[in-house]
Amino acid sequence: MDTAKLRSHQKWIQEELERCVSFWLRNGMDPQYGGVYTCLDRKGEIYSTDKSVWMQGRCGWIFAYLCHVYGVKEEWLAASRSCLEFMEKYCINHAAGGRMYFTVTEDGKPLRQRRYYYSEAFYASANAEYYGITGDKVCLERARRAYNMYWDLAHGAPDPVGMPPKTIPETRSGRTFGLPMIILNVISILLRVDPEHRAEYEQRAQECVDEIFRYHVKPDLKCLLENVDVDGTPRLYYTEGRVVNPGHDIEGVWFLLEHARRTGDQALIGKAAQIFDWAIEAGWDKEYGGLLYFVDCLGKPPEAYEHDMKLWWPHNEILIASLMLYRDTGEEKYLDWYERTADYCKKHFSDPEYGEWYGYLRRDGLPTQPSTKGSTFKGPFHLPRCLILCDQIFDQLLAKGQG
Repeated sequence: MDTAKLRSHQKWIQEELERCVSFWLRNGMDPQYGGVYTCLDRKGEIYSTDKSVWMQGRCGWIFAYLCHVYGVKEEWLAASRSCLEFMEKYCINHAAGGRMYFTVTEDGKPLRQRRYYYSEAFYASANAEYYGITGDKVCLERARRAYNMYWDLAHGAPDPVGMPPKTIPETRSGRTFGLPMIILNVISILLRVDPEHRAEYEQRAQECVDEIFRYHVKPDLKCLLENVDVDGTPRLYYTEGRVVNPGHDIEGVWFLLEHARRTGDQALIGKAAQIFDWAIEAGWDKEYGGLLYFVDCLGKPPEAYEHDMKLWWPHNEILIASLMLYRDTGEEKYLDWYERTADYCKKHFSDPEYGEWYGYLRRDGLPTQPSTKGSTFKGPFHLPRCLILCDQIFDQLLAKGQG
């Protein structure tokens, strides 16, 4: 193990983290209404004042998690608290069973409700992490309420919002990979901060892992499918049924690795590594470098217009998962993938002049114009999470190398 090389990699990670966190604290936080603006251009200027509810939860979590990892700083804790308070005041639809909105105005007026319940997942994560730092029991109660709502809705409970399914269920219904994957990550946070309910969390986490492998992992196709039939049968006769999102798969890989590390499931490490290998082989652009956004499992044309773009977050997930796999397997090829991806990110995504990363690149690696550092879907989450986790893994690797 080349410890000098690892220290060099870690130094870059730490510098990027400092720039990223400073960018959002300087430009994103709303001192008037609370919460965070995420539609920011390259320099950090706001180009839309509408607020993403996903991002209020994600930002609330990330700043509390910074406190967990590096020690409490009042500026971080205040940013987390601001997002939590904004969600509590404005982002819950009390007339629809406590479901949460998807977007609101800057002063909290509801704009859009979606059938999906990822807003609830990120709200649960933020409240759980804040409880872990402050001991505020109200936050734990909120986290458990939202987590249980998500779990129940994902397992067939009637949705109080009343929106119809995406497709007419009598014609087509099925399963989506995102549902067990996201709640698995939420549960990992709850497990850390709420040991009183450990048995429940462990049982549900294992159910998520089992569901992913029972229904979505397809060794014969060498991929993980985003959408399958209710019984897991691949639906290869239309485009959505053939979708592979390599970055999503790789994000799921490190969620599985966290579960394997916590439970001691060595076999799961190998299974997760196989998913990574499939996804990186299918998705890495051999002409321009970087990870394609969508591919078709049979090599047919993807339907999404953005399928050949390079987005920031899948590259964040490669950095995390490859470094975890190197730590857990010792295989040099995973460190090679970390370095190859980091080199691409330094060249194309990173912006040392203004901080943070470009969110959206063309296939050739140039930023879309005008370039953006944030959007309804991009805020202080994927990148800082990646940088924090990689920083921790480098600590673990360096401690092992010096042991």
